[in-house]
Amino acid sequence: MTHSRQPDPVVAFAGAAVRLGNRTIWSDVDLEVPAGEFVAVLGPNGVGKSTLIKAALGVVSLSAGQVRVLGEPPGGASRRIGYLPQRRSFEPGLRVRGLDVVRLGLDGDRWGIPLPLLARRSARGREKETRLAEVLDLVDASRYAGRPIGELSGGEQQRLLIAQALVRRPELLLLDEPLDSLDLPNQGAVAALISRICREEDVTVLLVAHDVNPILPYLDRVVYVAQGGVLAGPPAEVITSQTLSRLYDTPIEVLETSEGRLVVVGQPDAAATHAGHHHR
Repeated sequence: MTHSRQPDPVVAFAGAAVRLGNRTIWSDVDLEVPAGEFVAVLGPNGVGKSTLIKAALGVVSLSAGQVRVLGEPPGGASRRIGYLPQRRSFEPGLRVRGLDVVRLGLDGDRWGIPLPLLARRSARGREKETRLAEVLDLVDASRYAGRPIGELSGGEQQRLLIAQALVRRPELLLLDEPLDSLDLPNQGAVAALISRICREEDVTVLLVAHDVNPILPYLDRVVYVAQGGVLAGPPAEVITSQTLSRLYDTPIEVLETSEGRLVVVGQPDAAATHAGHHHR
C-alpha cells in the first residue's frame, strides 16, 4: 500500500528561541505552517509576534533551535518571499506615483528596497510591465495607481504595498500588522483581499495581527503567542477559554455573542481585541 507524502511545511520552527539582550522573547517554539494556508499570529503587545516574522526572514537570529523557510535556512529563500513590514506612513505631499511604489518590488534588491530605476524596452522590461498591470488589477488598485501615493487613503496605500510584496510572485507572504491604522471597513476589505490572494495565487500567508476580528472568518490556523511560547491550531480549537487559560496561565474567558462573535476577556491587553465570527 502506497502512502502519499505530505508536502513539507513552508515555515517550520523546531525548538526555537530568541533572546534580545538579557530577555528571552520566546523559547521551545515548535510550529509548522503548511503550504497554501492563511495563518494569523495573534497575542497582546510585546510578546514577540513580529519577532516570529523577523526570525523567519533571518533578520533576527535564533538563540536556540532552528527554522526552515521554503526548505532553506532563514534568508536563503528571500527572493521567494513577499514581505510587508509594519505600516509606514507616506507624507501627504509625496509625489511618487502608486504604481512606481509597486514597481520597486520588481526593481528593488530585496523585499521592495529601491534601487535606481532603469527604463527598459527589452522583452524582460515588457514582461515586468505586464506583471505590474496584473498585480495592480489583483489588488483592485488600477484606477488610482497613477496618482501620487501621498494623496491616497490609508486603505488604497495598503493595497499598493501588498501589490509591491506580491509583484515577484512569492510563494510566501509575510505581513506585519497590515490592518493597523485602517478603519473598520478598510480592515474588512483588505482582509478579504488577502484571503482571495492566498487562494487564487496559491500563496501561503503568515499575518501578524493584534485584532483578529476582521480576519477570523478567513483563517485556516492561528498562532497564539503568549509570554515565552506559542500555541497553534485551527481557530475553533485554540480560541477557547480552556486553551487560552492554559497558555497564559491565568483565567481567560471566551464569550460568544448572539451574533456569533467571539470576545476574549481576562488577559491584560486582550479584552475586546480578539473578537470575530467563529465560522469560515
